[in-house]
Parts: sequence; structure tokens; C-alpha cells
Amino acid sequence: MTAAAETVTEEPPRCPWAGSDAAMQAYHDTEWGFPVADDRRLFEKLCLESFQSGLSWRTILHKRDNFRAAFADFDISKVAAFDDDAVERLLANAGIIRNRAKIEAAINNARQAQELISREGSLAGFLWTYEPSMAELGAPQELTTVPSAAALATVLKKQGWKFLGPTAVFAFMQSMGLVNDHTYDCHIRQRVAKALAHFARP
Repeated sequence: MTAAAETVTEEPPRCPWAGSDAAMQAYHDTEWGFPVADDRRLFEKLCLESFQSGLSWRTILHKRDNFRAAFADFDISKVAAFDDDAVERLLANAGIIRNRAKIEAAINNARQAQELISREGSLAGFLWTYEPSMAELGAPQELTTVPSAAALATVLKKQGWKFLGPTAVFAFMQSMGLVNDHTYDCHIRQRVAKALAHFARP
């Protein structure tokens, strides 16, 4: 065996949840925690968090392209227009999570998002007002929710959104950059901190 063959590339330190799955590692390194102000991407993640309920993020991530194709790339106006025939079509799609309640919740939530945008101007502008304060946060990945996430979940529920409890909302905040919850030794933590420092809140 040559010296080159014996060389093992050492993986950089990551949050433990990234594991050894290549898709999970790529998601961790390029998406999770980086701040997002795009309404479509925020809506997509809210939908995927609701589909994840009771499942692992790895399962959802590996089906994400299928979800995007099935839900018109999570275009809010297009999803809001889905009818009963669309629900049946989605229930027949083996590439996504075929749960009627979750599918109907995604359509309902698109309609709620439309109403929210008409009132607030943008989904991003509304959601970022719930950015948690440092006083709410413990050590990275120590908490499963925080008061700001619980407050947002309560408001969304009152407005008619479904399948978005405090834990799902906090997971959304972690992934969309409202919280930098990368572990202290993670090689991405400082990149996210820098991105947040230069991020213009919507």
C-alpha cells in the first residue's frame, strides 16, 4: 500500500447531529444556521418542519427534492391554490411523506402565509421580529425551545397555522439563522456568526 493510499482525510469538527451522512454534512456546512430572508425559503422550511413531526430530519432532507417538485418549489401562491385533486395527487406521491393531515396543513399554511404577507409586507419581516435574545439561549443545542419560539408558535396557531408547535418553530429558528446553535467547536459556528453580523434584518 502506498503512502498516498494510507492517507485518511480528517473530517472537520461538526455538530454531532450531522453524523457521517454526506447529505446531512453538506446541509450542516452550507445551510443550517445561515440567516435567511427569502419568503419562499422560509415558507419551505416551515412546511418541512411540520412534515418532520415524528420523523428525523435526515428522512426529510433525503426527500427534499421530491417535496420541492410536489409542492411547486414551495411557491406560496401556487401551494395556496392547491385543491382537493392536488391533495389526492400528493397522497399518491411515494417520494414525499404521504400524510393527509400534514399535506392539508401545508396548503392551509400557504394560505395563512398569503394573509400574513398582505398584513405585514413579508413573511421574513414578521418572523425575524421573533429572533431570540441572547438571554433566552443556553449552550448550543442544549434547548429544544425558547420563549420567543413558544410565542411565535402561539401567534401562528391563533392565525390558523397548523403543525407548528414550539419545538418545530425553534428548529426552524435554528436552521434559518435566527439562532446560531452550532456547537462551540464546530468549524461552521464562526462562519454563521460572521454571516449574522453582516445580515440586514428584514
